[in-house]
Amino acid sequence: MSEQFKKAALDYHEFPRPGKISVELTTPAESARDLALAYSPGVAEPVREIARDPDNAYRYTAKGNLVAVISNGSAILGLGNLGPLASKPVMEGKALLFKRFAGIDSVDIEVDAESPQAFIDTVARIAETFGGINLEDIKAPECFEIERTLIERCNIPVFHDDQHGTAIVTAAGMINALEIAGKKLDEVRIVCLGAGAAASACMKLLINMGAKVENIFMLDRKGVIHSGRDDLSPEKAVFATETDLRTLDDAIDGADVFVGLSGPDLFKPEQLAKMAPTPIVFACSNPDPEIHPELAHATRSDVIMATGRSDFPNQVNNVLGFPFIFRGALDVRATEINEAMKEAAVKALANLAKAEVPQDVLTAYELDALEFGPQYIIPKPTDNRLFGAVSMAVAQAAIDSGVARLPLPAHYPLTSVADLLKR
Repeated sequence: MSEQFKKAALDYHEFPRPGKISVELTTPAESARDLALAYSPGVAEPVREIARDPDNAYRYTAKGNLVAVISNGSAILGLGNLGPLASKPVMEGKALLFKRFAGIDSVDIEVDAESPQAFIDTVARIAETFGGINLEDIKAPECFEIERTLIERCNIPVFHDDQHGTAIVTAAGMINALEIAGKKLDEVRIVCLGAGAAASACMKLLINMGAKVENIFMLDRKGVIHSGRDDLSPEKAVFATETDLRTLDDAIDGADVFVGLSGPDLFKPEQLAKMAPTPIVFACSNPDPEIHPELAHATRSDVIMATGRSDFPNQVNNVLGFPFIFRGALDVRATEINEAMKEAAVKALANLAKAEVPQDVLTAYELDALEFGPQYIIPKPTDNRLFGAVSMAVAQAAIDSGVARLPLPAHYPLTSVADLLKR
């Protein structure tokens, strides 16, 4: 980043007032009567109603539209373990995105916990406040235990976006890329460079949707994860295959798909050259991908390419998923975000990329035209149709899979955040 951009980023966070979010009032608080209703003595009435039936908290408080973004700062973006306080700008940013894209009120909570169990206990004890919890920037392998235990202990959706948000958007793009390439998910050979939280979630979701585990070759810092290794965590052991392949050079020979969730410039042109015809490359390391698109296209004219960056086509961007996934889950009061809901989000995203692109999206990206194909396999974040399409699919999947406590609201299908906030 240039010095000018760095200063602009700091100024953005400092002015006109520090931070990116604030609290707003939703009811009048001007007269003596307003204050008597808002606090004492009027507040006693909803207190009694909630004590009588806890579900009344959704009726008389903001709980039903409130999501906590919670982190311990142990894996902040690509910056590493810088601690909970340093993670606050990121968590505020996530709260901003919830509000901007899905009309969801969100607060950030940074937890200074000495152990995963301490973090779990802290979050579980405050979970009653919220309608959902978005876990963020928690390092592997602790993130797996933290999410799994919190899902068991909480009766509201708990979602680690670094895992599942990335997986959902990746899977949507992958389905479309395979369709363009004329290949089938249950037949392709997939190489995944990286074995952290996002990589594990991506591969698990692809398996749930039809990929064969025996066709997936995952690599960590020590090479291919194979059945002969005795140093594997339970999360990595799931992907241990019976194979003689040991290095990325070995695994990539003849592979159909490369998914990178590792680090910059780790995938070489000569390795791309060894892949099968019409290779699919998702180089998602940020800000610098495993291989830059210009180099990839110069190496293979038939490559279908995605990255995590907004300045290249086919951005794998979590904002395509998490705001609308939570919107759908909250609106039917789901107790969790399950596999059916994730797969529904994948299919909604994939299908939206095949629809005609509206003019406002073309204008935002200064394009004359954009249509489904190698340069457009994932919807753009500015596409307002995401709000309705993904939220509706997730809400319906929650109902169909039995985790919803409410039917679809009368105002579904959703059209825009502005319309939602007017209701």
